[in-house]
Amino acid sequence: MRIRTFVIPTALLTPVLGLILTTAPALAADGSPDVQAAHADIQKTLGFVPRFLQALPDEAAPGLWQEMKTLQLNPGTALPGKVKELIGLAVAAQIPCRYCIQAHTEFAKLNGASERELGEAVAMAGLTRHWSTFANGMQIDEAAFRAQIGQIVAGAKKGNAAPPRPMAVTDGASAQEDIRRSLGLVPDFIGRFPDQALAGAWTELKSVQLSPGTALPGKTKELIGLAVAAQIPCHYCIVAHTEFARLNGASDREIAEAVGMASLTRNLSTMLNGLQVDEVGFKQDIARLVAGAKRAAATASRQGRKSIH
Repeated sequence: MRIRTFVIPTALLTPVLGLILTTAPALAADGSPDVQAAHADIQKTLGFVPRFLQALPDEAAPGLWQEMKTLQLNPGTALPGKVKELIGLAVAAQIPCRYCIQAHTEFAKLNGASERELGEAVAMAGLTRHWSTFANGMQIDEAAFRAQIGQIVAGAKKGNAAPPRPMAVTDGASAQEDIRRSLGLVPDFIGRFPDQALAGAWTELKSVQLSPGTALPGKTKELIGLAVAAQIPCHYCIVAHTEFARLNGASDREIAEAVGMASLTRNLSTMLNGLQVDEVGFKQDIARLVAGAKRAAATASRQGRKSIH
């Protein structure tokens, strides 16, 4: 039995980033020295200072920019840009935050994400909220939950049993049997789901999160689940997705970066919505960032070809 289950633009901080210096107006010399320094670094890094970053409170701007640059935009993190952006999208989708959905979708595409990967990231966010709602609403015993997750992980690590033969799941009874074959037991948080709806709920969970045939690999899906769970917050889901992410090969650093991306997305979402940042202007700035990155990539590619010849 297996549980195999996806910057602002990280692509902008690849070697391409230094070429994104598009023409932009000079910065006004206002704000504290720290804010001026932050805005100068943003302009050096991105080619201009997006209006949504200019809108940040002076007290928050320097630190938030430094965090964004060293985590989300940093090509040297354990998680690649595409995964970080898909995590951001998944978190944004279930807040929900229209700003962050727009930005992370475009930056994920910039980092090579396909439509299928975008859809799966959002589906993982939906599944995490779905099962978080049920486990918390039913007040599932946490000690028993942890023990059952431990049993599932231990069974997966043994890896001796052949994958169960496919079976038709049409009702509660057949769903329970398929769950037992797939996981080795029927955990309480699934088994107590309304019997008449269990077939559909289990089929979705198995087809998205547990399937090895999705576009996103197991580790990415579990890190997405963890990131969403961390900022709901849901203790049940944090435990499960952390253990399943490790089962799929996630390191402690990757786990920390996934949770860090969740916290950064939540932070920016709170700022953008609370400050009522102009949505039309926001979309224009995101489009400008993406266009600049694409131009820089094309320039770097041409220069690379010239150096070869």
